[in-house]
Amino acid sequence: MLLNSELRPREKSLALSYLMLIGGHLGVHRFYLRRTVSAIIQLVLFLLAMAAYFGFAFAAEFNEGLRLPFLILMLVTGFPLFVWIVIDLFMIPRMVRDLNQQAEHEVLQQIEWLRQNPPPARESMASPTAAPQPGYQPPQL
Repeated sequence: MLLNSELRPREKSLALSYLMLIGGHLGVHRFYLRRTVSAIIQLVLFLLAMAAYFGFAFAAEFNEGLRLPFLILMLVTGFPLFVWIVIDLFMIPRMVRDLNQQAEHEVLQQIEWLRQNPPPARESMASPTAAPQPGYQPPQL
């Protein structure tokens, strides 16, 4: 019961991860799953692909000579991003499971530490200015 109450706020949701993947070209699901470096790479690829897309649209209207470079940039950034998102469709369950197992392990370590180092007994409510016992340090969350 204690494990569940401590673990619930730390757990990552598989359904929420998939919902974030809908906008996955921005890497939001990877930020949520604490994969910051790859999330930033996805975000940069998306921004480059969008800049190339708008550049291609602009070049198609005003300057025919710039269409090919923008098309190449759009394909070079957009296609790998698309493939990465498709791969993430299959990798998200494992990423969520690994992150939740890590959170469970951390909570179990904190519970075990608290069992071995119980907090000092509190004095009665008559003296609320009682100082904690020296040497007691609760675990960092």
